[in-house]
Amino acid sequence: MSLLLDSCWRALAYCLHPRVILLSFVPVLLMAACAFVLGYFLWDPALQALTGWLQSWGLTDPLLAWFGMVGLESWRSVFAPLLVLALATPVIVVLALLLVGLFMMPAMVRLVVRRRFADLERRHGASLLGSLAWSLGSTLLALLALAATLPLWLLPPLALVLPPVIWGWLTYRVFAYDALADHADRDERVALLARHRVSLLIMGMVCGFLGAAPSLLWASGALFVALAPLLVPLAVWIYALVFAFSSLWFAHFLLAGLAQHRRAVGDAASSPRAAAVSAAPRFSVSDANDFPRHES
Repeated sequence: MSLLLDSCWRALAYCLHPRVILLSFVPVLLMAACAFVLGYFLWDPALQALTGWLQSWGLTDPLLAWFGMVGLESWRSVFAPLLVLALATPVIVVLALLLVGLFMMPAMVRLVVRRRFADLERRHGASLLGSLAWSLGSTLLALLALAATLPLWLLPPLALVLPPVIWGWLTYRVFAYDALADHADRDERVALLARHRVSLLIMGMVCGFLGAAPSLLWASGALFVALAPLLVPLAVWIYALVFAFSSLWFAHFLLAGLAQHRRAVGDAASSPRAAAVSAAPRFSVSDANDFPRHES
């Protein structure tokens, strides 16, 4: 528990580091850049294609007629652009967050290593392909668990417990693997994940609940369309900041745990060796006189 709390407050303090704050703005900047590029090259073709598709299908005619009946005739002209924005925004946000996710975790680990664990040996127990395979496999298992437990969500208590547990398990699996990828070998990683499984699951659940906070702003942006240009980037920035905190928390916890594990293994290995050396018979110069001498 002391290691859990110590790594938590350190992660909170590191969130005030200028490098972390700058990295948290990266997804917002990427989102703005993607929106500008897509809007410049694809806005008119996408708007024309969607307008033609809606007119040919005719499903939106009752809605557009209702706009005219209630005095919202101007909404007829902005309906298609708003629909294009509604379809494009999630894609842009997901792409920006994926790019940041690939680079933020290694950057957070390097920051923690440089400031706290500069002497910790790198044993490179995982590769980039191994990390991707581990993340995809864990995500698949989490989705299967969600699908298998979906009927249980009808029970109010389980609906509040099962999703955080499953997403917390996924979070700790992915973050823990990436935090130890450069410094721990396979045996050390397996030992640490087994020893700290409960603490890591608690950390994953806390990070999962924190990650749900930006969803409230996202929903507010959907309800209040006029505030969406402000609320959606704010939600993305908070999500990136939560991601940075989660990365720092897991990095501090697991790298400190790895250092403790190596000290414990080193002490255990040195103790039998020291005992064997002390128990071994010693030979001194005076003992040489006891050996018979052969004179030529």
